[in-house]
Amino acid sequence: MPTDGGTTGNDAVPGSGGATGTGRLYGVGLGPGDPSLLTVRAVEVITDADVVAYHGARKGRSIARSIAERYLRPDHVEEPLIYPVTTGTTDHPGGYRGAIEEFYEEAAERLAGHLAAGRTVAVLAEGDPMFYGSYMHMHKRLAHRFPTEVIPGVTSVGAAAARLGTPLVEGGETLTVLPGTLPEEELTARLEAGDAVAIMKLGRTFPAVRRALEASGRLAEARYVERATMEDERTGFLVDVDADSVPYFSLAVLPSRVGATDPAPAGAATATTGARDATDATGAPDTPDTPDTAASDPAPRGLVVVVGLGPAGPRWLTPEARGALADADDLVGYTTYLDRVPSRPGQRRHPSDNKVEAERAEFALDLARRGRRVAVVSSGDPGVFAMASAVLEVACRDPYTGVPVRVVPGMTAAQAAASRVGAPLGHDYAVISLSDRLKPWEVIEERLRAAAGADLALALYNPGSRSRTWQVGKAREVLLEHRAPDTPVVLARDVGGPGERVRTVRLTDLDPADVDMRTILLVGSSLTTLVPRPGGDAVHTPRRYPSR
Repeated sequence: MPTDGGTTGNDAVPGSGGATGTGRLYGVGLGPGDPSLLTVRAVEVITDADVVAYHGARKGRSIARSIAERYLRPDHVEEPLIYPVTTGTTDHPGGYRGAIEEFYEEAAERLAGHLAAGRTVAVLAEGDPMFYGSYMHMHKRLAHRFPTEVIPGVTSVGAAAARLGTPLVEGGETLTVLPGTLPEEELTARLEAGDAVAIMKLGRTFPAVRRALEASGRLAEARYVERATMEDERTGFLVDVDADSVPYFSLAVLPSRVGATDPAPAGAATATTGARDATDATGAPDTPDTPDTAASDPAPRGLVVVVGLGPAGPRWLTPEARGALADADDLVGYTTYLDRVPSRPGQRRHPSDNKVEAERAEFALDLARRGRRVAVVSSGDPGVFAMASAVLEVACRDPYTGVPVRVVPGMTAAQAAASRVGAPLGHDYAVISLSDRLKPWEVIEERLRAAAGADLALALYNPGSRSRTWQVGKAREVLLEHRAPDTPVVLARDVGGPGERVRTVRLTDLDPADVDMRTILLVGSSLTTLVPRPGGDAVHTPRRYPSR
């Protein structure tokens, strides 16, 4: 039979190391459990096959066979493929993995005997054969030896979404499918980073999955589906499920977040000091108002999360940061940084100028007092010359002392710049801002002399702007009092962004005209070296320091 669209058809491969024959192998997807959800093609293949094979436990019951039973003929040759071990122990010298691999090899050879004799073999698989299915182990061992066709089936994820009656993904959302067998910390990270999520293979993994959902802040939205479309189906909210009652054939679903957030309360908008109008996720302006700072007792869930976006685009964003941004009702921040965050239906965005940090912090805290979950975005790490300090300064004063504030770290500009050239910050280093907007230059110069005199490598933030043009030259003079003229200086601009430019010069050749607000400077210590290497010069500061 020719293969259909959406299937994989492989002719026998001569010289592949195994016997070839006229038989044909079929991997047949049965869907999630309801026999009426088999595709027409699946029914055709089962009824026409010479041999029907199916996996089962040692007790002899095969769910796959029970789903397809109405389509089996009395003269079908049946090949039960019974697992030697499932959740128990084994005395196999190779342990569980060794026992399973040996079983797959023996099962494949049994089927190969039928195929070599010219018989058609239909291997039944719950759900879809290539989606966490047992069939794939036969496919990998036989598809290169015999003509093969895979019949797709309705997955348990699709069935679960249908039974819940809840959209799984919408628009630009992504769907993440996770096995519950992942380490708990990995599950937590993936949950924080995902939009819609399905977690398979619950059963014994349920307690760890529940803890991961709670740690990621997503337990309340998790739905539970057990034996979807079967007679003993069960659905509900996962938080209400007893761990002792959860079978292997169950899954957790975190459905689409589109429309899941609460509507914005009347009057929520931007701060009036330098902020543009609030916009919803479509970019359409709302009618702004200043939040009512005299609001009555806030809803218990109101909080502010200060989120580090890293130095550039989404590749630098941590899973925890992704989760915090996705969970927010409101996003507050400098316009350029907010533009890095994907729009989500239902979220309110409150962009503002870069010079109103205190007002922005107060505005975010006011929203939180009204029960809103607010993410204040910050480039790099929010605790390094950024919004965490601004928010906490305001949060430590009345009337905001009761508002929870959490800080989610991000990749710093110094780390990102250092990674581009090697390891210039491989030993002790100091981080200093050259901006004298919030502190006098005399303090900056004193700190430069102290750090240089201690032979620390330096990461110099905010080195220059259109209104600050002389600070880099003055800093160079101070550093040359303590450093050799050929000390490597890394100039890194827009690391990770479209305008990225990274190069290394000697300290004596550092030109202030090459520096702007988007540039960070990394100045080596007396031990920092530049070594020409394929692909670019490497700058590194050794970890060992000579005794004096």
